[in-house]
Amino acid sequence: MNRLYRDYIKRGLGFCISLVVLVCLSPLLLVVTLWLHFANKGAGAFFFQERPGKDGKIFKIIKYKTMTDERDANGKLLPDEKRLTRVGRLVRSTSIDELPQLVNVLKGDMAIIGPRPLLVEYLPLYSPEQARRHEVRPGITGWAQCHGRNALSWSEKFKLDVWYVDHCSFLTDLQVIFTTIKKVLVRDGISQDGQATMEAFKGNK
Repeated sequence: MNRLYRDYIKRGLGFCISLVVLVCLSPLLLVVTLWLHFANKGAGAFFFQERPGKDGKIFKIIKYKTMTDERDANGKLLPDEKRLTRVGRLVRSTSIDELPQLVNVLKGDMAIIGPRPLLVEYLPLYSPEQARRHEVRPGITGWAQCHGRNALSWSEKFKLDVWYVDHCSFLTDLQVIFTTIKKVLVRDGISQDGQATMEAFKGNK
């Protein structure tokens, strides 16, 4: 039954929920888009980046852009914490920056619940066990996100991702949704200590 849900039912539910949420939140999304457009000093309101999806297939993720493109005298991007705007910090802390990914769910690139899609450059760094996170569609939120988000170490995060792959079910997804809402409301686990976001994954040592 869990496999039937994971491989067939979950996709249809995700499509319907994403469509309804996008329609209902369209006024909010319009306001946020305009707000970020001006706050980002010409850098745009949306962020597009290639990420690996199910079975490692590459797609372009859509998120709200929460940083400017400001650079130093040598043309190098300033550190994240210096480019993160006040508006961007608010949008990120409330997880509003993730909402454009509902478009990715409609397209079939992502699911609402699943391991977060990470950078393409990380693909050759995973152990065979860690690479199992790509056996399902990546999600807007997931089991790791409701157990610490960016406050987790990479090894902890990957263990939780693989656990989800092996235990994906309707009840598990409900638990993820309710826990994620709680985490967002208390703004818990948004970043690691001393980091604006999450430090880069450098492979297994």
